[in-house]
Amino acid sequence: MKSAVRVQLSFMMFLEFFIWGAWFVTLGTFVLKNLQDTNANQVSVAFLTQSIGAVIAPFIVGIIADRFISAQVILGAIHLAGAALLWTCSGMTSFDSFYPILLLYMVLYMPTLALVNSISFRQMSDPSKDFSSIRVFGTAGWIVAGLLIGWLNWEKNSTLDLTFKMAAGASLLLGLFSFTLPKTPPLKKGTQISVKEILGLDAIRMLKNRSYLLFFIASIAICIPLAFYYNFTNPYLNEIGMTAAAGKQSLGQVSEVFFMLVMPLFFVRLGVKKMLALGMLAWVLRYVLFAYGNVDSNYWMLIAGIVLHGICYDFFFVTGQIYTDKLAGEEFKSSAQGFVTLATYGVGMLIGFLISGPIVESYKTAEGHNWHSIWLIPAGIAAVVLVMFILLFKNKQETVPDLELKFDLEKK
Repeated sequence: MKSAVRVQLSFMMFLEFFIWGAWFVTLGTFVLKNLQDTNANQVSVAFLTQSIGAVIAPFIVGIIADRFISAQVILGAIHLAGAALLWTCSGMTSFDSFYPILLLYMVLYMPTLALVNSISFRQMSDPSKDFSSIRVFGTAGWIVAGLLIGWLNWEKNSTLDLTFKMAAGASLLLGLFSFTLPKTPPLKKGTQISVKEILGLDAIRMLKNRSYLLFFIASIAICIPLAFYYNFTNPYLNEIGMTAAAGKQSLGQVSEVFFMLVMPLFFVRLGVKKMLALGMLAWVLRYVLFAYGNVDSNYWMLIAGIVLHGICYDFFFVTGQIYTDKLAGEEFKSSAQGFVTLATYGVGMLIGFLISGPIVESYKTAEGHNWHSIWLIPAGIAAVVLVMFILLFKNKQETVPDLELKFDLEKK
C-alpha cells in the first residue's frame, strides 16, 4: 500500500470514530440535562437509535454500495448530510423534536462503519496484516474526542450541545475529504438483490452446530447488560461527581488498544472457550466495581471498571468474530459476520436499551439514583450468562490454528 493511501485511510478512520465518540459517550447526560422534562426512559430510547440503525445498515450498504454507487461517494454524501443533522441536534431543547433527528442521523451513520472498512480492505493486499494499523486511528479518534470534552469541561458546564457542533464540524470535514479517497466502485453491479444475503441469513445454517448456537445465544444475551454501560455510565459518573467523566471514559478505548495487542498471546494459551468466558467475567466485575465505587475512597473502582472495557470487548467480541470466521468457511465468512452483528447490535442491544431505561428510572431517588442497586442488575445478568456458557459450551477445537487477528471496533 502506498504511503499516501495509508495516510488517507488513517485520517478517514480517525474522523469516522471521532464523530461518533464526540457525542455518543455523553448522550445520556445530554438528554437528562439539556432537554426538558426527560428521564432514564428517554435515555434508553435515544440510544435505541443505534440498534435501529444497525438493523437498517445492511440494506443501505448491501443494496446501494455493493451494486450502484462507489463507496467513497456514498460515504461523503452521508457525512455531509450528517453534519447538518448533528448541528440541528445541538439546538434542540425538547426530546420530541430531538429524537427524530437523532434517529435519522443514526440510520445514516451506522452504514458508514461498514463503508470505511470496505474502502480500506479494497486498498490492501493483506488485510490481516494492514488493517489493524489503519483501524487503530479510529480508536484514537474516539479517545481524542473524549479527552477534548473532558478538557473543555462541557459536562460540568452543561454545554454538551457543543459536542454535537464539534461532531458536525468533523462530519463536514470527513464528508468533503471522502471524495478524495481511493475509488471504490461497487463489486456486485448488475447482480440480483437478495435480502437473505444482505442480512447474512445464509449463515443461519451455522446454528446447527450446538456449540456455535450457544455462543450465538450468549452473544445476544450479553449485549443486554452492555446497554446499561453505554446508556448510563456517563450520567452515573457525572451524578456522583467525577470530573471530566468523558475524558476518563476514554481509558476504556486505551485499554482496548492494549488488550488487542496482547490478545494473540492469550488466545494461543487459553483457546476460544476461556477467552469468551474471561470477557464475560470482566463484564460482571465491571458492574460490581461500579456498584461499590465512589469518588472518594473507592475511586479506583470506577477507573478499574472503565479500564475493564478492553477485556470486555476484545476478549468476547473480537474472539467471537475470529471464532465465527474460522467456523464459517470461505463461502459464508461475510454472511456470518453480518448475521452476528445483526443479532448483537441489532437484537441484543435493542433488548438492553428497552429494559435499562425503565430499570434505572425505577431506582430514582430525591438525590439522584440508587446506583448501587442499578449496577448489580446488569452484573447479575452477565453472571447468569457466564455460568450457563461455562456449563454448556463445548468447543472441540480449543485453540484456533494459524491465528489471523481480524477485528472490528464498531460499537462503542
